[in-house]
Amino acid sequence: MKNSFHFLLTKSIGLYINLLSFVFPKKAGHIAHAFYSEPRKGKLSKKKLPKILQESHSETFQYEEDCIQSYTWKGNKTVILLVHGWESNSSRWENLLPYLKKSGSTIIAIDGPAQGLSSGKEFTILKYAEFIHLIVEKFKPQYLIGHSMGGQTCLYYQYKYQSPSIEKMVILGAPSDFKILFNNFISLLSLNTRISKTLEKKYIKILNRNLEQFSGKLFASKIDVKGLVAHDIDDKVVLFEEAKKIVGAWKDVQFIETSGLGHKLHDDDLYKKVSLFLFD
Repeated sequence: MKNSFHFLLTKSIGLYINLLSFVFPKKAGHIAHAFYSEPRKGKLSKKKLPKILQESHSETFQYEEDCIQSYTWKGNKTVILLVHGWESNSSRWENLLPYLKKSGSTIIAIDGPAQGLSSGKEFTILKYAEFIHLIVEKFKPQYLIGHSMGGQTCLYYQYKYQSPSIEKMVILGAPSDFKILFNNFISLLSLNTRISKTLEKKYIKILNRNLEQFSGKLFASKIDVKGLVAHDIDDKVVLFEEAKKIVGAWKDVQFIETSGLGHKLHDDDLYKKVSLFLFD
């Protein structure tokens, strides 16, 4: 019943945008872009902050017009930075944190644009990478861990900034190709060619490159640090083939194939392997 309602809702939204495109094309393009770039889940309230985040040292950083929310579990001089994915927030790391804390490391998590307690309406990988860069420059983490779109952002970040402090990266359930995500969105809403071309032109301008060129596979091929990629063969959100593209391009990478964990990848055995990769 829930799946049927979601299907009808998305198709209804797509039909509305398609019809609007013939009368007010700019407005239709704006609405389509909003559905693609504005998270509808993942926001947090300071009054109802998850317990795991209450246990951290909370700090807000200003970046241009944005506020970046960070959470720090203090430890030694070894620093780990955690980067969550789409429609999520820093509380998603609750299950992994105990394994990382055993190392005695300082652990920092940030809320992405328009998620958690960070400001903004839109989520873009480019802006998220800028958030990461501010934190990396300040705290010099040796290890970077990203899940889903956060994982793709980590790949893009290291590709663009080539941070010398980063020694190892862990990428969990991350997509590779922006073009596939874009096409999936067009298909989900059954948007017409008029809208899809308008959106594609918009994102070519935002990304400053063709959509095919914005790829985790390309980013990974330019990264020199050691990597660990984990992906579940049953992932229905990001297909397993996406991980294989990233792994195939990365010079120094380990690959963990899981089964039955889905997209979230919460698993004690996997987290033990992540810890072993980082600290062994």
